[in-house]
Amino acid sequence: MLSIDVHNIKGEKVDEITLEENLFKVPIKADILHSVVTMQLTNRRSGCAKVKNRSDVRGSGKKLYRQKGTGNARPGDIKSPLRRGGGVIFGPQGKTYNYKVPKRVKKMALQMAISSKISEEKLLILDAFEMPEIKTKTFVQIIDGLNIDSALIVTHNENTNLDLSSRNCPFVKLIHSNGLNVYDILNYKHLIVLQPAIGQIKDRVRQD
Repeated sequence: MLSIDVHNIKGEKVDEITLEENLFKVPIKADILHSVVTMQLTNRRSGCAKVKNRSDVRGSGKKLYRQKGTGNARPGDIKSPLRRGGGVIFGPQGKTYNYKVPKRVKKMALQMAISSKISEEKLLILDAFEMPEIKTKTFVQIIDGLNIDSALIVTHNENTNLDLSSRNCPFVKLIHSNGLNVYDILNYKHLIVLQPAIGQIKDRVRQD
């Protein structure tokens, strides 16, 4: 078992918890972390433009005028790409870049990301992080007192005061344990986890 100290927002040790080594002390494989981070960033891409072809344009299918005797070309309907307001020929049809990796690989990557913070001693577990009022200055003072300059804070439930107090701090991100992901863990120098969220994180990283 892995023993981790629990601190309060003043940086004082108040408790100690144990974590399973098979979940939070696993060998780190760069290729697995890379594949999951690449997937996350790729899935954020928006698709390209999409135009309306002949079948997408709204309009009547009625023949515009008779086939013969007018001296004009044989008419199609009003949605013809040859007419103004008609469909577009060979235009972009949109593209999605989304793809998935196996759930087992995502869980392994999450285990590795957390294990990397533990091995680097960048994991801080707090017993609670209560803000009596919405005050960014107070939040910054607490973070400075913990000697934190960049952190991802993981909570177990909705905490409006903490969320609004930290929103204007570019070096901090607040996230619920259900949204914990590899990219955010690696993107911030420290990982701060509230003690009640530990159980939820265990359920997320445990392989079925």
